[in-house]
Amino acid sequence: MPLPPNLNALILAAGRGQRMRPLTDRVPKPLLPVHGKPMIEWHLLALAAAGVRQVVINTAWLEDQFPAALGDGSRWGLTIRYSMEGRDHGGALETAGGIAKALPLLGETFWLVSGDIVARGFGFDAAAAQRFTAGSDEGHLWLVPNPDFHAAGDFALAGDRVRRPPENAARPLTYANLALLRRSLLAPVLPGSVAALGPLLFGSAAAGRLGGTLWQGDWHNLGTPAQLAALQATGSGPACPAALPAPESAA
Repeated sequence: MPLPPNLNALILAAGRGQRMRPLTDRVPKPLLPVHGKPMIEWHLLALAAAGVRQVVINTAWLEDQFPAALGDGSRWGLTIRYSMEGRDHGGALETAGGIAKALPLLGETFWLVSGDIVARGFGFDAAAAQRFTAGSDEGHLWLVPNPDFHAAGDFALAGDRVRRPPENAARPLTYANLALLRRSLLAPVLPGSVAALGPLLFGSAAAGRLGGTLWQGDWHNLGTPAQLAALQATGSGPACPAALPAPESAA
């Protein structure tokens, strides 16, 4: 049975990975191996399993290594396109700047995931994507309880609404770098400019235009060699939520 249609996805992979040095001196962080595969490949497997067919990867640091390692995506039943910030702008454009540059390759709504996280079992659910597209929110974020390295947190949840509490109030949840976004969120960002995503999310939350879900599954932000080593010491790798479908051309 064919999978239901899903949205395009953008994987953020342009960063220098300073805290992961010296491992990232010669290899971009999303291409570092996790349980025998480049960490970004676990996202590609999960996206393909969820029925996503078009994936954009933004690149800057050592960006020529991405097409060399991943090709056009056909081995996963995907079409991969690259938004090359290093080639076109001389370096990374930060999160919002990178998304704004990639918008011509994406739709009105799209999945967003950072290439340096691992969320075992996260499904990139097509039904959630369709509900989001039918609504009017500018974004839907998946949030996790504050990890040790970000104890101050980012947000709170009131039902399915993301709130940005004031500085003196508790912020028990951290943005998990997993989201559905609407291109209107990026309207303030000029293509080719350097801009961070955080202020846009904070403003959208304050305006009541941001939905959210608490992610209670396994989640790792791989920022340092120690965090990577700790994950390598556990389990056998991130599990995909479903079997990888065969590419349509092979059917």
